Amino acid sequence: MLYNNDFGHDLLVGQVAEQFLGDLLQNKKIEVKHDKIAHRSGRVFIEYECRNKPSGITTTNADFWAFVFTTGPILIVSKDRLTSLCNKAYENSHVFKGGDNNSSKGFLINLTDLIQVAL
Repeated sequence: MLYNNDFGHDLLVGQVAEQFLGDLLQNKKIEVKHDKIAHRSGRVFIEYECRNKPSGITTTNADFWAFVFTTGPILIVSKDRLTSLCNKAYENSHVFKGGDNNSSKGFLINLTDLIQVAL
């Protein structure tokens, strides 16, 4: 990326990006997940069942999921793209127990895969 020391240009570029994100997320529901270990494990856990009842990705009304990491960027993924990753994980038998007392079931999604489908 070329360096530009013109504040007016940088401001305009930033405003265009802000407008894009604002238009994209306007009137949308966003589920926010704060992940404290993804930077070490390289994966996120997407819950689909808890205590033998549908939960997480299977019951969300969110249009997008935002993943906030302790160290690093925030990734925003559409529910449809995330569901597609979860379906692939299910097909490949990548179902794991997690949560309190392993009462949840979910998918471990690699960060590299999540980054590829992020907005």
